[in-house]
Amino acid sequence: MFKKILFGLLCTLMGAVFIFSGYSKLYPIEPFEYTFVDIGLFNWRIAPFVARILISCEFLIGILLVLNLQLRKVAYKFGIALLLVFCVYLILLMTLSGNKGNCGCFGEYIHMTPLQALIKNMIMLIVFFVLYKFHQGWELNNKLNFLIAAPYAVAIFMPFILNPVELDYSESYLNKPDSNFKLELDTLTKYAKSNTPIPELTHGKHLIAFLSLTCPHCRIAANKIRIIHKRNPSIPFYFVLNGDEVDKKDFYENTHTEDIPNCILLQPHFVFLSRTTNLPIIYLVNNGIVESDVNYMDLDQVEIEKWLNK
Repeated sequence: MFKKILFGLLCTLMGAVFIFSGYSKLYPIEPFEYTFVDIGLFNWRIAPFVARILISCEFLIGILLVLNLQLRKVAYKFGIALLLVFCVYLILLMTLSGNKGNCGCFGEYIHMTPLQALIKNMIMLIVFFVLYKFHQGWELNNKLNFLIAAPYAVAIFMPFILNPVELDYSESYLNKPDSNFKLELDTLTKYAKSNTPIPELTHGKHLIAFLSLTCPHCRIAANKIRIIHKRNPSIPFYFVLNGDEVDKKDFYENTHTEDIPNCILLQPHFVFLSRTTNLPIIYLVNNGIVESDVNYMDLDQVEIEKWLNK
């Protein structure tokens, strides 16, 4: 009896890890979505659905483990399969980008390198094999089998209810009549710190992103821009960064945006040029005139390319 209780508690603990892992990816969910675009598996439209479906899988496995139900039939096999998928992803991530930055296994709540996450998954796989051999869990009475539908429904729909998919991409943000104003770009030449020459931003079209080195949402924006830049290097992005030079290393480890031209602009000149304290903000600039501003969630590669080709 003691052994059954011990394995039951271990099973519940594993379930709690899966539930927390799924929930931690929901807020913010964008880094998890971008992962699938970054490695080339899905496009920007499909990735939000894939991300939530995988979180649903984590919720389902976690709920079944916590309740000690359908363990050998569903939870163990499903859990092992999902961990193996994550292991393959982590190995691929280390191969492409090295063992740096946050792998996103626990979202922004607990930062882990890909290697740390891989070790964690290997330990969980060992625990699963032990549980599979020694712990069967509980069996519902045949008359109560219909109740098992409840955890399935909760797991499947919860990510879509807690953080709904927003696919309201449109051209509207490219046609704001009140957005046209001159960007005082001579501020950069006078006050910005840059290790490379500041490009001529007053001629032609550019996407200028104003980011804080320590702002978590700015890092999410930078990651999305990196993926767009990777898919189409001809898009002329430029970062105006606010913060201390020492914060750049951590910013780059998280965003891998070293190859995007940038400069550091400190206060009060940063606020003067960006015209906002609500970061991140991305300006679509045409010959020094801001034609539109867009936040990172609405930033759409197809619409950007259309704007550049006008």
